[in-house]
Amino acid sequence: MRLLFLGDMVGKTGRTAVWEQLPGLISDFKLDFVIVNGENAAGGFGITEEIFRETLAAGADVVTTGNHVWDQRDALVFAPREERFLRPSNFPKGTPGRGSGVYIARNGARVLVANIMGRVFMHPELDDPFQAGERELAACPLGEQADAVVIDFHAEATSEKMCFAHFVDGRASLVVGTHTHQPTADHQILNGGTAYLSDAGMCGDYDSSLGMDKEEPLNRFLSKVPKGRFEAASGPATLCGVGVDISDRTGLAEKIAPFRRGPRLEETAPSFWS
Repeated sequence: MRLLFLGDMVGKTGRTAVWEQLPGLISDFKLDFVIVNGENAAGGFGITEEIFRETLAAGADVVTTGNHVWDQRDALVFAPREERFLRPSNFPKGTPGRGSGVYIARNGARVLVANIMGRVFMHPELDDPFQAGERELAACPLGEQADAVVIDFHAEATSEKMCFAHFVDGRASLVVGTHTHQPTADHQILNGGTAYLSDAGMCGDYDSSLGMDKEEPLNRFLSKVPKGRFEAASGPATLCGVGVDISDRTGLAEKIAPFRRGPRLEETAPSFWS
């Protein structure tokens, strides 16, 4: 199975680039399954139902989120009724929406996707992500109820992300980090067969501060006095993510490589998809 994960869409430029390019990527690379993190898609803060639906229309199979999931109040309304919209599964019981789901890929495979948020340097501090991961895997084990398992681990600390990946190694196809908006270079397959990347990066304008127009963040570092709001940068977007080939037999990763396409970073795509 060929799977593409795209990191956090940031603002109009990020989401538009995804919508415009994703149909071609699915066709060109013959992708079986696509996951997009959308928590910053609405002006850099949260996501609306319209943006969510446009992302699905472009070809995404699931949209994950993170700590900004409720920044747009609209999300509280549509989250409970949209099976392909995920918020972190370790929110307290009774939180609207769902943290995981099983979806059918284009090749017929059953894919468990779980969205889990870390706790180190994160706000709000949610329930134990390790226990949340254990619950998800116990309820839908790889090789039994699921042919592939993908976990979007939305967290700040790379140590927490890496330890979580080792915790589920051999029981998940892919653990990919989101949240920091900076693509990392540590893509690898762990000893048990789980593909791992500390952070997928973002889909947004990299001539920025994490996708935000750089003037106000820079001002706050220099003066400590806010002059205005953070606004999403509006320059050309670069798409960042990761591509994985998953064994149809074991559900574990066979190959992993970064995906980057756009004007600011060196472009790369999985060579095993050519």
